[in-house]
Amino acid sequence: MSNNKSPLIHTTAGHDYGSTRPIVATSQEDEAISGQRVLPGFVVNNAGMLYIIASQFFFASMNLSVKMLNSLEPPVHAFEVSPGITLICCVTYMIVTGVPNPIIGPKGVRTILVFRGISGFVGLCGMYLSLQYLSVADAIVLTFLTPITTAVAGSLLLKEGYSVTQAVAGVFSLLGVILIARPPFLFDSITAVNPDGPGTTPAQRLGAVGVAMIGVVGATGAYTSIRAIGKRAHPMHVMTFFSLWCTIMASLGMVVFDISVVYPRSWRWSLLLLMVGVFGFLAQILLTLGLQRETVSRGSTGVYIQMLFAVVLERLIFGVVPSLLSVLGAMIIVSSALCVALTKRVPTRDSATSSTA
Repeated sequence: MSNNKSPLIHTTAGHDYGSTRPIVATSQEDEAISGQRVLPGFVVNNAGMLYIIASQFFFASMNLSVKMLNSLEPPVHAFEVSPGITLICCVTYMIVTGVPNPIIGPKGVRTILVFRGISGFVGLCGMYLSLQYLSVADAIVLTFLTPITTAVAGSLLLKEGYSVTQAVAGVFSLLGVILIARPPFLFDSITAVNPDGPGTTPAQRLGAVGVAMIGVVGATGAYTSIRAIGKRAHPMHVMTFFSLWCTIMASLGMVVFDISVVYPRSWRWSLLLLMVGVFGFLAQILLTLGLQRETVSRGSTGVYIQMLFAVVLERLIFGVVPSLLSVLGAMIIVSSALCVALTKRVPTRDSATSSTA
């Protein structure tokens, strides 16, 4: 762990929005819980992890809804799926609860909040665009590269530690991506049935993987900026700027690329679009609640359950069976990410401060 402070991390005397204090039950609280038997001990002790696992179900459901939107005629472009519902819900919540600066955010972090919003849009758009030619499971697995790339960004920008284990895991994760992408110059002799849908060519699949990698870069910027913001902004501020800039960038993208707006032509179209917004909002809320109650290393292990949800949901709705190479690549990426998440580092005072910031 470097002793040099990152220029992105500042100690300000402003409002502290942190609600990420460790949950330590007092003796009176323990007696009340055990006496009233409101919740089983397992649920109380693992509330944060359960929140995170629940959020992954809604993330997988949101991605599946986007996949179904892409199958409609005319297909819905990714730029039209902006989280406007999340924006409305977040702003309404902050106004009702009296959170200061619900629109412009607190001073000192507004620039980073804008960067978080733009980079988050790149990550979200990369995921949505890749779903046009990739199965939901494969697209989600590619996002599992984000913990690896975030560790590199944290080491370079936030002066966080980066171990040999993380570097080795990054190399194996790249191997997993290659097995999922299956570029023609390496897998030209393999003519297995494509599980991504009829009419998907190897070039389209490779391009979708490339777009997904751009999405990973965007997600890396989003996660790194959230670490830099720390407790200087309310979680709803972070979600609001993300939703706001998704809406702004989506509108600009549709103008620049001359994408015509596709209006709802059936109740199914409207329902799916509503599901994308609602599932995304619920996923973000549950993930925020979970990370407030869990350490980053333990809480991040719950993220990988999304892979299971994606495979089950896609199998039930689309009947998609992933290829053996995709399964192998998925296992390599998930194993590498889990290896990084479960690797224990020696805690220091500086590292503890950085991890809660």
